[in-house]
Amino acid sequence: MNLEAWIAGRVMDQRLIPTPERDLVSPYRLFSRDEWAHLRADQPLTLSVDDLTKLQSINDPISLDEIVAIYLPLSRLLSLYVAATQGLFKATQRFLMAESEPKVPYVIGVAGSVAVGKSTTARVLKALLSRWPNTPKVELVTTDGFLLPNAELERRGLMQRKGFPESYDGAAILRFLSDVKAGKPRVSAPVYSHLVYDVVPGETVTVERPDILILEGLNVLQPSRMPKDGTVIPFVSDYFDFSVYLDADENDLHRWYVNRFMTLRQTAFRDPRSFFRKYAEIGEEEALAIAEKLWTGINLPNLQDNILPTRQRASLILTKGASHRIQQVALRRL
Repeated sequence: MNLEAWIAGRVMDQRLIPTPERDLVSPYRLFSRDEWAHLRADQPLTLSVDDLTKLQSINDPISLDEIVAIYLPLSRLLSLYVAATQGLFKATQRFLMAESEPKVPYVIGVAGSVAVGKSTTARVLKALLSRWPNTPKVELVTTDGFLLPNAELERRGLMQRKGFPESYDGAAILRFLSDVKAGKPRVSAPVYSHLVYDVVPGETVTVERPDILILEGLNVLQPSRMPKDGTVIPFVSDYFDFSVYLDADENDLHRWYVNRFMTLRQTAFRDPRSFFRKYAEIGEEEALAIAEKLWTGINLPNLQDNILPTRQRASLILTKGASHRIQQVALRRL
C-alpha cells in the first residue's frame, strides 16, 4: 500500500473515534444508521420488493428496510440539493444578464471498489429520483464503456491493469461530461459488455438533456496529476454536483468479490459467449485460487492505490457492514 492510501485509511479509521476535537475539524458530519433513517421525514416509499429484485446485482442483497433507512433520506437530501442548484443557476443567469440557456443537468457520481455494490446503489438512486413528484428525467451511465478496447489494452500491456485509471479513455469521459453539462441535446457514450469483457464496437447509449445524470465507476473521483505550471487540467469530478462513495472493510470486499466470482461460474460464465467461459469448466478449488489471484493481483492494488484514496473527495460516504447493510453515513459539511 502506498503512503497516500495508508494515510487516507488512517484518517477514515480515526473518524470512528468520537472526540470533540476531531468532530470540530472533520469535513464530515457522521450519522449512525438510526440517526440517518430519522431524516427521511415524509419521503414516500415508491419501490416494491419486485422492483428491488430487478435492481440488485449478483451477491449484493438489498432490502426494503435498507431503502427506507438509507436511500429515502438520501433521496430527500438530493431533492433539496437539486432545487437549490437550480435556483443558483437561475440567479447566475440573472447576474450575467444572459439569454435563456439550456438546462444544466445535475450530475451525481457513484464511486467505490469492485464488489462493493456500486451498480445496485446507482440503479436504486435512478429509480427513486425518477419517481419524484415532478418526474425528472434521470439517466445512468457507467464508466465501463470508456475503458480502452481489449485490443488496445493488449497493445499497451495493460490487460492486467484493466480498471486502473490508465486503462480508461479519460479524454472521452471528460468530453462526454462537458457536452452533457453544456446542455447539448444528444450526447452518446460507448457501451461495455461484461459478458464478452470488452467495449462493444459501434454500440452507444445516448442521453438527451436529462435533469439528472448518474455516473458510476471505480475511479470517478480520481484527480489528475497536477501540472507544475498551473495549466488547467479538468477532473471528472469537476463536473459533479454531488458524489457518493460506497465504503467497506477490505476483508469484506475480498470475500464479496470471491463469492461473486464463484456465483458467476454457475451463471453468466456458462454462456458460450462469455470471456470467462473457461472458469466455468474448471474445478472449484482451482476456480477459488484464480479468484484469489485476481483479487490480490489486480483489484486489491487498484483499491489501495487508486480508489480508496479518493474516498475523502466524496460528498457522501456510505459505509457497509459485513452483510452489505449500511452502518454509517458521513455527509460532507457545506
